[in-house]
Formats: sequence, structure tokens, C-alpha cells
Amino acid sequence: MHTLLPVLFALCAALSNSVATVLQRKAALSVPRSDGLRAGLMLDLLRRPVWLAGILAVIAAAVCQALALATGPLTVVQPLFVLELPLTLIVASLLLRRRLPRVGWAAVAFVMVGLGVALAAASPTGNRTHVPLDRWGPALAVCVCAVVVLAVTALRRSEGRARAACLGTATAISYALTAALMKASMHILDDQGIAAFFAAWQTYAFALAGVAALFLLENAMQVGPLVASQPAITLGDALVSLALGVTLYEEHVRSGWWLMPQLLGLALIALGAVVLSRIPLTQSVVAPDETRKSTEAP
Repeated sequence: MHTLLPVLFALCAALSNSVATVLQRKAALSVPRSDGLRAGLMLDLLRRPVWLAGILAVIAAAVCQALALATGPLTVVQPLFVLELPLTLIVASLLLRRRLPRVGWAAVAFVMVGLGVALAAASPTGNRTHVPLDRWGPALAVCVCAVVVLAVTALRRSEGRARAACLGTATAISYALTAALMKASMHILDDQGIAAFFAAWQTYAFALAGVAALFLLENAMQVGPLVASQPAITLGDALVSLALGVTLYEEHVRSGWWLMPQLLGLALIALGAVVLSRIPLTQSVVAPDETRKSTEAP
């Protein structure tokens, strides 16, 4: 029962992010598009109530994620965000009136069942509230080095699956690191107050990691097919968060024969993510639309 509250907050965050993605996509499709950067884009979007609603959903998602991380283990909260892609497609099918095919519904079921099996088998426990600096040092070094290596490797590849997969994995590591740092900041806010929160290095570190994650995500979606980057993001975030939860926050997951159902759950999630990334609705909602021509604003 002690995990019920963070689970609810995490699910609300995933749903809010899904709604935000669909609303912002809907707004983007309603404004004139150009090949280059257009200074008036933000002004056009600010006049769209749908876009403003999407921004409110982003804020709600951030608040819910922060509350989830403040009240629950990293190894429980972050894996639940694999539901973002299925939820985004369900929301899109409702708000954009686009039909999700049967294979899409089957893939959604794979992701949900796989997540349930993996979490039930892992049964994460523990929720340390303070991480000493001597633990942060190696974790930050490994994560930053991994992101840099993946980014450099991606730049040495031509556009395509390999580059997208590298950038997708780098995005996943950045997301997981952002969550780990955000969790530390939220505990500082809860224990020491707002002044300590803004004085803590973790607060600025998670903001920087979050910006890096968004930058890498945008590039991952632009340089190759979604089927190459999305599974890496979906599974990578969960696995790296698991590793950070165990090493930083002394959270525990079951081992031994329990690894078999955990691997089965991960396989189902991966299969679902691959199938979902291939369907047309995903390409039109989640991935940048490079084929759409300029349109007149309504």
C-alpha cells in the first residue's frame, strides 16, 4: 500500500504528458509551417487555446512526476513512464479522431502486461531520501560519459537507424538521470524548505539534464525512423532508472529465478514498443512530420 500514492502520481504524470503531446501536436498542425525557423511561430501558438492547454498539461505532468519521486522509489516510478507511448496513442485516437488499428491495441496490451509482469516480479523496495556526494560522483560520471560517447558515435554515423538508436539511448540515460536528480531535489525541498531547494546543486543539475534529454530526443526523432529510437528510449529509461535506484538510493529488486519473469516482461514491453512505433498514428503524432506542407492558419 505504501507504493499506491507514487504509482498514482506517476500514472497521472504519464497521462498528462500524453495529453500534452497530442494537444501540442494538434496546435502545431494548425499554424503555418516553414522550412526554416520562423520568429512568429510562438506568437501563433500562443493564440491557440489548444496549445496553451498542452502547456498546462506539461506543467501538471512535471508536478505529478516530482510528487511521485518524492513519495516513492525510483525503481517503481520511472518504469511506469513506459506507458506514455500507449497512452499518447489512445488519447490521440480520441482527440484527433484517428482510429488505432487492432495491432496497435494488441501492442498496447503487450506493453501494459509486460510492465505489470516485470514490476510484480521485481517487487522494488526501499526509498532512501539522502544520497551522499561520494555516490553521486561515479553515477554522474558514468551517465555523462555514456551520453557523450553515444552522441559522438551518432554523429559519426549517417542518418538512419544506427544514429537514431544511439541518440535514443542517450535520451533514455538523460531522462533517468533527470529523474534521479529530481528525486534528490524534492527530498531537499521536503526536508529543508524552498531556500535549500534553490541552493542545492541537484536542482540545477536536473534542470540541465532535462534540457539535454529534450534536445537529444528531438534529434533522435529527426535523424532516423521511430522504430529505431523509441524502443531504446522506452526500455533504456526503465533500465537505467533501475540501476540508479539500486546504486544511489539503495532500492532492492528480487533476483534469482525472479529474473526470468522480469526478462519476459521486458521482452513484452520491447515487442509492444516496436509495434507501436511502426503504426501510422505514431508517426503522425509522436514523430516530427517532415512531409506536411505549409498550410494557412485557420
